Amino acid sequence: MNEHGNFEQSFEQAQSLHAAGRLAEAETAYSELSRSAEHREIALQGLAQLYLQSQRPADAVDTLAALHREWPDKLSHCTRLASLLDALGQTASAITTYEQFLLRAPDTATVFFNVALLYKKEKRHEEARIAYEKAIELGIDAPQEVYSNLGVLYSELRDADNARLTYQRALEIAPDYLPALFNLAGLLEESGEREKAIEYYEKILTIEPRHHESRARIVHATRLTGDQDALLADLRQAIERSAGDHFGLETLQYALGKALDDLGRFDEAFDAYTAANELARTRFPAYDRAATEQAINQLIELFDANWIEKSRSSSAFAPVFICGLFRSGSTLTEQALASHPDVTAGGELDLLPWLLARRFASYPQGAANAPRELIQAMADEYQSRLLEVFPSGGLVSDKRPDNFLHLGMIKAMFPSARIVYTRREPLDNCLSIYFQQLGGALSYSTNLDDTAHYYKQHERLMSHWRTVLGDTIHTIDYDELVPEPEPVIRQLLEFLGLEWDERCLDFTQAGNLVKTASVWQVREGLHSKSAGRWRNYASQLDHIRHQFEARSA
Repeated sequence: MNEHGNFEQSFEQAQSLHAAGRLAEAETAYSELSRSAEHREIALQGLAQLYLQSQRPADAVDTLAALHREWPDKLSHCTRLASLLDALGQTASAITTYEQFLLRAPDTATVFFNVALLYKKEKRHEEARIAYEKAIELGIDAPQEVYSNLGVLYSELRDADNARLTYQRALEIAPDYLPALFNLAGLLEESGEREKAIEYYEKILTIEPRHHESRARIVHATRLTGDQDALLADLRQAIERSAGDHFGLETLQYALGKALDDLGRFDEAFDAYTAANELARTRFPAYDRAATEQAINQLIELFDANWIEKSRSSSAFAPVFICGLFRSGSTLTEQALASHPDVTAGGELDLLPWLLARRFASYPQGAANAPRELIQAMADEYQSRLLEVFPSGGLVSDKRPDNFLHLGMIKAMFPSARIVYTRREPLDNCLSIYFQQLGGALSYSTNLDDTAHYYKQHERLMSHWRTVLGDTIHTIDYDELVPEPEPVIRQLLEFLGLEWDERCLDFTQAGNLVKTASVWQVREGLHSKSAGRWRNYASQLDHIRHQFEARSA
């Protein structure tokens, strides 16, 4: 048998050992084969796959790096290495891998697209834009996908006009391209263009009747009355047809709960929401009450007045952070501020959590001995990246609700930061969380007992922040804002050092994008429908009501 035949036989044997789970023997076999210059490439590929399957990422990186180094013109090796580096959180190294490939092959459209995605992930927005446009210029296949992604980038930069134009370019190329249609519909929702958004969602359903998120968005954008039985019937039929589509069924059940709540059929609505949350629960790790309590204890113990004082940066930047539990009125508060000519609504920015994840291997433990220089660098980077998105300056609000976890860090980074905390009647807040399809790691949101527990832990932490930070925290109570908004908003503007402006009472006309699940609630203005809503579900809340009896009585 010739040398090639011997290699094929040996490689098949290595693959058999690999498939049989005899990994140490397979590794040895692949390694021996890799010593042959003629067959080294395929042997290293087998070895890399073994390392990936056996959860040895460092060895996989080394092997893929060898493949990329020795065959630098092969796109597949570059892509596999960059993808693994990114998955391991080494996004900067993944970007470098692509950039090095482009030095050798500067006309590779797919690499420009791939690196654009990573630039965007690293918040290198201008580089991402240029790379997307270069991919299009070089004639990338399926340019509608690139245009759709570029539209998302513009939307995140709050450039609604360019986002819309870019989605439309995608649709000029491929009129039935669902991601661009859905992204454009979402942009129209965020801009307050309800009817146009619904038109696009309906168009999506003519192309793909099982696009359940579009059907759900139509329901959420519509205040159902008794005259809309057809919409409710269509929703129920979609639920019946969605067997096997776990997430789609979950999405539709949340929409059904909302529709039945609109119609005042509260027992049926609660049943639908219960079914939705049972499905959602499978997406999350189990909520761990002891771990939550321990995490809150760590925040309280670490971020005391002494830590904040010794860590304080010299930054004079004074951003506004609006925070509180999800569904506590933070969007309503920000929209009132957004109507003021001196305020720009930033929305739910991920900037602070992103910085914390980049700067600390573990948080909050890693911040315990953080040098003042690091806190200063974080403050400077936050400021520069915020101004990149909102270059007009002025007062920009960061309305990420769960920043309430980081108020100690915020005051160290920005001693002059203004913190607006939103709170709401506990039962209403817990119910509203339970009724909302949420993402992220909010495992407490799918069980009312867990939500109540998390609410109490959040109250415990806020009590600590008030003790440490005093009057630098201004509280907005949703149940005071809704019935009499003017005195509440006047006090808020005074806290922020802003002159009174009547437009803050008519914030439904604010021209900003509303990037939150509350988009249509805030577009409808102030109303009392959500205040005291828990009474419609009093019997279903009996088991948690006692925890909040003093507030809800």
